[in-house]
Amino acid sequence: MRVLVAPDKFKGSLPASEVADRLAEGLAAAGVDSHGMPLADGGDGSVDAAVAAGFTPHPVTVAGAAGTPGQGRIAVGGRTAVVEVANTCGLTTLPNGRTRPLDASSFGMGQAVSQVLRYRPDRLVLALGGSASTDGGMGLLAALGFTFADARGAPLRPCGRSAGRVHTVDSSRAAWPTGIDIVVAGDVTNPLLGPDGAAAVYGPQKGATDAEVRFLDAGLRNLVAAFARSGYPDAPVVATAAGAGSAGGIGFAALLLGGEIVSGAEYFLDLLEFDRHLPGADLVVTGEGRIDEQTANGKLPTVVARRSRPVPVVAVAGRSTLPRAQWDPAGFTAIHSLAEYTDRDTADDPELTRELLTRIGHRIGRTMAGTRRTRPPVEGSR
Repeated sequence: MRVLVAPDKFKGSLPASEVADRLAEGLAAAGVDSHGMPLADGGDGSVDAAVAAGFTPHPVTVAGAAGTPGQGRIAVGGRTAVVEVANTCGLTTLPNGRTRPLDASSFGMGQAVSQVLRYRPDRLVLALGGSASTDGGMGLLAALGFTFADARGAPLRPCGRSAGRVHTVDSSRAAWPTGIDIVVAGDVTNPLLGPDGAAAVYGPQKGATDAEVRFLDAGLRNLVAAFARSGYPDAPVVATAAGAGSAGGIGFAALLLGGEIVSGAEYFLDLLEFDRHLPGADLVVTGEGRIDEQTANGKLPTVVARRSRPVPVVAVAGRSTLPRAQWDPAGFTAIHSLAEYTDRDTADDPELTRELLTRIGHRIGRTMAGTRRTRPPVEGSR
């Protein structure tokens, strides 16, 4: 029997590639062959997943979310390049993990995009999970040559704090070649503004207080108006689009550049050629750090389950709160969680996570072996 091991990352603990390796190790100990296929849904870990699928990694020097220089990484495969927020200017790039809700910037991602252009891609995939800023994509655009000025013409630093002061946007010196398809891959469908917008929904996760959320939302509203009077009359409509609020408004900026927002899970399954690896699999094992009732709303494990039919799918999670009655509708024959094996929090304990994933892989393998032994013989076989 053969198993396709296709998990997402366990956020904060292990990348998808290591989750796949540990599950495969347990399966092998039970005598079951497997093929590892680390996945991503357009969030952090997307570059790693692309590299695991054969893309070539390239280091890039960028400014982190707070402006501290650091090393990011991009992935290039053929004429497609993948750039992500998380490893360029995401929450993990903040010094000492201290959030900067007003001053964090997406400038580092713009620098990575600028550097990726040297590889002359036809398609640029932007993975927007794990962002630290709520700047409406000002930083991304500034790194590409856009300038932002206040009512007196003074230049502004691209960040959430200054969005409310922007009066004009100048893109005349922007270096953006034609002929590149921009794909924004993610599962965020929020607009840019309002109670369901970037600041209101995701600002608190980035350290914003209630007052700062209101300040950031007002700043983003002003930024949209500045674009509208600076040669982008469609900016107010773009701001209402599903996904414009992703990554603190980087989605909005990408749409202004002509980008298209797509389901991250679906796109990466296609990019990594999931369907090509599925034939011949007797079981698919997928998973991510947490599985709950939101998982059914287009999250990667349920997309994997739907794409795998009729092959059965087992899910593995750090913690699962999905009621057993909802396993089958979600497409899972079983769910195994690390929390069933320990009272300790595995989210910040990579070593314990590795150990338990191996045990779960072994348990899945033994279950498969037992099913094979007890299966009734086919009529006419010996």
